[in-house]
Amino acid sequence: MNNASKGSSPFCPGQPVSQDFFIGRSKEIERIIRDIKQVEHGKMKAVFVSGEYGIGKSSFAGFLRYYAEKNNNLLGVHVLLGGAKTLEDVAIKTVQAVLHQQTYSENRSEKICNFLADYIGNQSLFGLNINFEALKTDAPNISSGYLPFLQELLSRSEGAKGIMLILDEINGIADNPDFAHFIKCLVDENALSRKPLPILLMLCGVEDRRSQMIRNHPSVARIFDVVEIEPMNAKEMIEFFTKTFSSVNMQVTDEAMRILCSYSGGLPRFMHIIGDNTFWSSEDTLVDGKDAIKGLAGAADEIGRKFVEPQVYKALHSNIYRTILAKLAKEDFVLSFKKSAIEKGLSAAEKKTFHNFLQRMKELGVLRSGEGKGEYVFNSLLVQLYIQLKSKSNEK
Repeated sequence: MNNASKGSSPFCPGQPVSQDFFIGRSKEIERIIRDIKQVEHGKMKAVFVSGEYGIGKSSFAGFLRYYAEKNNNLLGVHVLLGGAKTLEDVAIKTVQAVLHQQTYSENRSEKICNFLADYIGNQSLFGLNINFEALKTDAPNISSGYLPFLQELLSRSEGAKGIMLILDEINGIADNPDFAHFIKCLVDENALSRKPLPILLMLCGVEDRRSQMIRNHPSVARIFDVVEIEPMNAKEMIEFFTKTFSSVNMQVTDEAMRILCSYSGGLPRFMHIIGDNTFWSSEDTLVDGKDAIKGLAGAADEIGRKFVEPQVYKALHSNIYRTILAKLAKEDFVLSFKKSAIEKGLSAAEKKTFHNFLQRMKELGVLRSGEGKGEYVFNSLLVQLYIQLKSKSNEK
């Protein structure tokens, strides 16, 4: 089976995972389902879903939104705030999310569209067009009256028992002090209202974004229950690769599975990229070790281009650091390592460069000093995994 005869890849790098391929997270899912049930019965809950870049926070939130709509009759609104800098941007993206997420019944969809008719342009073959001029004009009013907007949205949502509002991709807005105050006011205003809105407010981001919000408004720390999304374990990764390849009638050998799991680090984003590259590398319906190695090579370059800052990417590719990186990649550690442990395996020439290497990685934000003497910590698991992945692909 060559590439020309293949259908589409079952992997979806760069996109949230569909419900059909969502794997694991049972403990965390059960935790959120308790909150969903509380909202169904009229309560308000607030959750911050935290975890590394690429850990699958958006897929996790999307799966639970689907669950809440199907099983608890909540109106799900998943707002992607990438690029948002102001509260007006939050308002605009919220309206866009409501109009574009066509998961509602026909009657519910019609009533919601009637409510937001001023922001709908001409219909097209590709769905609704947004009247951005009208939306931008009203954005300040929507952001300042965000709770009344949500209350009216629910009242138009024909029988929905509450709202599940997901504010995702908050990197660009989290350091804006107005955003922390906006969230705190939304929660307080709702709690003090005569008839509180039944809502599950879910924010998704890395822990640093929550810390930024707390620095801007310390009371934010008391708003959210924090649900930490951990990397997938070996059993979950095997289930994921087995299920995904099986969906296109492909099987994975034990050797290939070991390679795929070892270099994915339990990060769904890496798993999809490595799986996708391996899918296209295989020339038949059996994914073997050679296919997996070819997949690693393609995945390493793709991950480097997508997720590693250009300055870091350039530094990691410099000849002077390459041999150090290769030896660093062979060490068995998670995020932190001891300088002395790495130095033992370095040549005399590499030892002379090692100090400069560590300082340069600190300048670029790749590493930071740990708590112990001579300890260094990767600021991102993505970069650590990329180094290991790239070194493995170069080795092969």
